[in-house]
Amino acid sequence: MGTPTSTELFLLLLVFFVSLPFTTSILTPEKFVQCISSHLQDPNMLSDIIITRNSSSYSSILNSTSENLRFTASTTPKPYMIVTPFNESQIQAAILCAKNQGLQVRVRSGGHDYEGLSYVSNLPFVIIDLQNLQSINVDIENKFAWVESGAILGELYHEIAKKSKTYGFPAGSCPTVGVGGHISGGGFGTIFRKYGLAADNVIDARIIDVNGRILDRRSMGEDLFWAIRGGGGASFGVIHSWKIRLVPVPNRVTVFQVDKTIEAGATKLLYKWQYTAHKLHQDLFLHATIGVSDSSRNGEKTVSVRFGGLFLGGIENLLFTVEESFGELNLKAENCTVMSWIESVLYFAGFSINDPLSVLLNRGQSKYFYKAKSDYVKEPISRKALEGVWERILKQDEGPILILTPYGGKMSEILESQIPFPHRSGNLYDIQYLIYWEKDEETEKHLRWIRSLYLYMEPYVSKYPRSAYLNYRDLDLGRNHDHGNTSYAKASVWGFKYFKNNFIRLVHVKTTVDPANFFKHEQSIPVWEPLGKKRRD
Repeated sequence: MGTPTSTELFLLLLVFFVSLPFTTSILTPEKFVQCISSHLQDPNMLSDIIITRNSSSYSSILNSTSENLRFTASTTPKPYMIVTPFNESQIQAAILCAKNQGLQVRVRSGGHDYEGLSYVSNLPFVIIDLQNLQSINVDIENKFAWVESGAILGELYHEIAKKSKTYGFPAGSCPTVGVGGHISGGGFGTIFRKYGLAADNVIDARIIDVNGRILDRRSMGEDLFWAIRGGGGASFGVIHSWKIRLVPVPNRVTVFQVDKTIEAGATKLLYKWQYTAHKLHQDLFLHATIGVSDSSRNGEKTVSVRFGGLFLGGIENLLFTVEESFGELNLKAENCTVMSWIESVLYFAGFSINDPLSVLLNRGQSKYFYKAKSDYVKEPISRKALEGVWERILKQDEGPILILTPYGGKMSEILESQIPFPHRSGNLYDIQYLIYWEKDEETEKHLRWIRSLYLYMEPYVSKYPRSAYLNYRDLDLGRNHDHGNTSYAKASVWGFKYFKNNFIRLVHVKTTVDPANFFKHEQSIPVWEPLGKKRRD
């Protein structure tokens, strides 16, 4: 008898594992693995691609990019398997085998989903983790790049900078965010007022659909290509890679920062900011971050507002632009630093601009318990209402953060229906509410606090619908059924908040490309209800 191959040993271990006294449903993974093995061109890769619960690396891989500690407890449902494909054919196999075995699929690129939907499910499931799909090919001459969905934003910026210091990409500031989820939900950063969203700058993509077909823009058709650019790719298939448009940036840019406490006039200044920031030249990004700091007067806690941002140009032009439109900020040259665009990426990621660019390749993540919510503001909020926010923030024992991001510029020029992301003209800014904490037993207290703040803000933000940003995922807005299909009416409760009227077209696309609703999660796009079929909602 010959020596067993690695695949044979893997299957023997799996048989032992599934023979343990669990429920009968645990037999499904064995068949799933056998199915995957039958699809592989090189069966010896099986143990590299599939991580079972009895694998020594299972916990480390599962938790490696599970950023929110709310979803890493021992009681949190875990996947039967984690599939870590290296190519499109292995994604095909994972989809077809999960479908055949009745297992739900969760797709994870960077693990930053605020509600853990890329790695948690209440139904038997497998994770297709794209961490091995990190290839990035930059073509400066033709001003585009192909990037696989498992790459992180830091890797993308790093690869662009290796080829050119005068090209960039309008995506987010956190370098460990996965490209796949970021782009498919919209994706904005410090130059989005100049160039639009990351999703606005996608020119092609490759997706594996529910039938295992590998499709590009031409073969998938314009409806599906429209849907995955801001509509959430996990509702429609597994997006392998994106072809993105690179955008020009100047040799030198300027970053700046001015901090004010409420005692030093932050309320008055923020009130004026609301009338100004969205009207500034599109080369200027000026956001406001609200938090808690120590008061210089008595050592007690106070609210502080940091006005900071990026200007695509030098200090002299920045100072002139700000003085002309927002002189109250009293921005001075000493508040500013000139640097290259890629150095500004380091700066906004929290690194020193003197750090090597290789720090952007670090995939390690800080892990917290946290909850986030979002709003869009169409009319300036009164000073009195802002003071009500300060009161609530100061009552919170662990410091919350509110990030106010101005719109306008290019964002106001793009039609609401251009891609599924609808938040364009008419929005002054968006708000991201964030609260972090350290202990699991404090979770309910902090959830109550952020929900109460969100309720307080209702009169002052967008209405009909009260809009939200998909990449700031929030299950408080509504959720689909765990079992069976969810009706259009039920899903529209949260769907119109994220997508406004684009939700209708998304449902049409979903029904066409995935009529059996295989790719589903708590806020996936539903399919149209068959005529005459009754639902229990």
